[in-house]
Amino acid sequence: MTRTVYVNGEYLPETEATVSIFDRGFLMADAVYEVTSVLDGKLIDFEGHAVRLKRSLDELQMAEPCTKDELLEIHRKLVELNDINEGLVYLQVTRGSDGDRDFVFPSADTKPTIVLFTQNKPGLADSPAAKKGAKIISIEDIRWGRRDIKTVQLLYPSMGKMMAKAAGCDDAWMIEDGHVTEGTSNNAYFVKDGKIVTRPLSNDILHGITRKAVLRMAAEAQMEVEERLFTIDEAKAADEAFTTSASAFVMPVVEIDGVSLGDGTPGPIAKRLREIYLDESLKAAI
Repeated sequence: MTRTVYVNGEYLPETEATVSIFDRGFLMADAVYEVTSVLDGKLIDFEGHAVRLKRSLDELQMAEPCTKDELLEIHRKLVELNDINEGLVYLQVTRGSDGDRDFVFPSADTKPTIVLFTQNKPGLADSPAAKKGAKIISIEDIRWGRRDIKTVQLLYPSMGKMMAKAAGCDDAWMIEDGHVTEGTSNNAYFVKDGKIVTRPLSNDILHGITRKAVLRMAAEAQMEVEERLFTIDEAKAADEAFTTSASAFVMPVVEIDGVSLGDGTPGPIAKRLREIYLDESLKAAI
């Protein structure tokens, strides 16, 4: 089935969708993105993603392509047109094209490029991977310093996932100055003696929308949370670990650098947080 996608104000078959070869998203990775999950045909935490999108655009002095209400309508229409019950809506905004390649930003009146498409993911909530748990490796973090801006500069995270795959694992956690920053596409946590530990917000990590929701829900469930720097050795000695992201929700981690955590199966806190997150998010979905 050919998907319907959205490009600069038009709903088109994916086979007919095009952008300029001079678009700065293509030439310079001068673009930001968001991914919103769809469960039961509804958008999960759209408001959070819209707010973060605006922040990313503002940090890069990039124009907003449309209003938040218009963005919501585009998301909803794509979900409907592509008959998405469980899946994802990918959104990308670039600085656009001034008709040629130049390191200098184009003129202020250059229109941004906006592209959205859906991905159908049946079984997204009832994920076999979440029941088994993820195995991760640790790698050096060599990304640029503004990871709080959700740009499309994803080459190194992609390489990190390939390093993990080559090692027979599922993902990688990145380390900088001796401390874990985050996963290749998720925020990282470990649990020791009932306490959830995760790195505090800064320019060093993405300000995860799912992270924010999960930490709020953990507090409401009377779980102890500590936001601080931590080492990979601390995580290896943990009782359990997990990651959070918009597309995988709460994903238990059962092994780090070949070291099994607990009994090698998803831990109780990770499993409970996943249940709470899915339940609460479905209630609030729009």
